[in-house]
Amino acid sequence: MSKFYNPNRTRNIYDSRSTKPYRLSRSKLDLFINCPRCFYLDRRLGVAQPPGYPFTLNTAVDNLLKKEFDLYRKKGETHPIMKDQGIDAVPLAHEKIEEWRDSMRRGITCHMPGTNVVITGGIDDVWRNPAGEYLIVDYKSTSKTEEVNLDAEWQIGYKRQMEIYQWLFRQNGFAVSPTGYFVYCNADTSRMLFEGKLEFAIKIIPYTGDDSWVEKTVQEAIDCMKADVIPQAGPECDFCKYRNAIENLKIPKE
Repeated sequence: MSKFYNPNRTRNIYDSRSTKPYRLSRSKLDLFINCPRCFYLDRRLGVAQPPGYPFTLNTAVDNLLKKEFDLYRKKGETHPIMKDQGIDAVPLAHEKIEEWRDSMRRGITCHMPGTNVVITGGIDDVWRNPAGEYLIVDYKSTSKTEEVNLDAEWQIGYKRQMEIYQWLFRQNGFAVSPTGYFVYCNADTSRMLFEGKLEFAIKIIPYTGDDSWVEKTVQEAIDCMKADVIPQAGPECDFCKYRNAIENLKIPKE
């Protein structure tokens, strides 16, 4: 992974004077919220945080879920697990569903007026209820002994993710339900034999989003990129804590 990391990037750097659309992803907005300094170093100066390793197993689960829900999308039917959990909706059949899923190149987008910034996000799925409202859906996978939920403090990032997606779809003129859903897959490790397969308990967790904070935060992120001063670090940023610790090191005298 490290051979692909360039700590001195010269491409995809924000320039307010440019007329070329500048894509700012949902994940970079979350970076701004967590640490304005790391966000500025990345987007304005080209020095990104070192990347983590890819969650290839999670990606595999996502892909399999998409294929499965697509089968019911083509038939215009409710998935059995949706029925079991009392969700009156069907997977949305829309010509742009694959475009919206493509977070790297396309996604669901919104151009911010008066700027060259385009906010982007790549969704996992969208369902539609009988009222014609869109239900934003995100897939998650884990492996834990306790039942999955959204109660952990760190899961605020999941909730913000949902709310940014809801905001993006509303900006594109769609009627979006305040209720979105997390399709949470929990791998069972209690089985005595592996036999080359994992079994998952799937739970659909509803979440009522509030996107009232999104537009203000987007504007603050744009203002941050435009500024000619490096902002303060986020109080809980481990990357900045590490950098500060290195800078304050002193070689002990013998």
